[in-house]
Amino acid sequence: MGTTGQVHIVTDSACDLDDSEVAELGVTVVPLSIRFGNDEYTDRVDLSVEKFYTEMARNDALPETAAPSPGAFEDAFRKGAESGASEILCINLSSDLSATMAAARTAAKAFEGDIPVEVMDSRSITSGLGTQVREAVRMAQDGSTVGDITTHLEDMQSRQVVWGLLDTLENLKKGGRIGGAQAMIGSLLQIKPIIDISTGTVEEFGRQRTRKKAITWLRTQLREAGPIEHLCLMHGMAPDFDALMTQVGEDRDVGEIHTGHIGAVIGAHGGPRVIGATFVKAR
Repeated sequence: MGTTGQVHIVTDSACDLDDSEVAELGVTVVPLSIRFGNDEYTDRVDLSVEKFYTEMARNDALPETAAPSPGAFEDAFRKGAESGASEILCINLSSDLSATMAAARTAAKAFEGDIPVEVMDSRSITSGLGTQVREAVRMAQDGSTVGDITTHLEDMQSRQVVWGLLDTLENLKKGGRIGGAQAMIGSLLQIKPIIDISTGTVEEFGRQRTRKKAITWLRTQLREAGPIEHLCLMHGMAPDFDALMTQVGEDRDVGEIHTGHIGAVIGAHGGPRVIGATFVKAR
């Protein structure tokens, strides 16, 4: 973990970086908890992405998420300090959607006078958060300080876009994260909603009559977004994800696109078959 004298990066399991990339980057991921009724799981520890979506499909109870304890973040910060890091930067999912960042801030107070610990709101989720973590690690490896990294990430955040194509608003509604997409609820059965979480809160972005039209519409929005960087396309075991990749592949080199699965933390609110697109507008 980490390198002596470098900034060590900590994040949470909403980042949706897979295990191999977490190991390659050398970051510490603090997991949230997922509950199905009385059954509670620790994300990425005893609940894989596949197991989560299988459980959600068979369980009548919609999943609920719970932030990590401050103690879990304390353990992560302590391990970073023990590895010889000079500073610790913890980048978390949007504080408007979770109490995770509040827990990290509480934990950081325990290290005052010991090692500098900075807690940062990504104002993002899933691969939007993951992209910021990648950039933070890249800069840390180049010798940047926490101040340099947070300044760069704040600039990225002002240009970062996060879209979600949902099959249903039911999970988002029951989880209380509906935000500015509230107006969509009246026509739940007639539409396939697309939401915008670019500011860290949920807003309505678009609506289409069918799933196929929604995927084509999303492809069009990506094509018309202008010059972009760090494009990621993610999904929650969506059977039609390849259709999106085929369409987007007609517009750009798919080798430059990060792909992966939307994990349990975001999938619990996005619902089954969710598809996400995140990118940063180029300067």
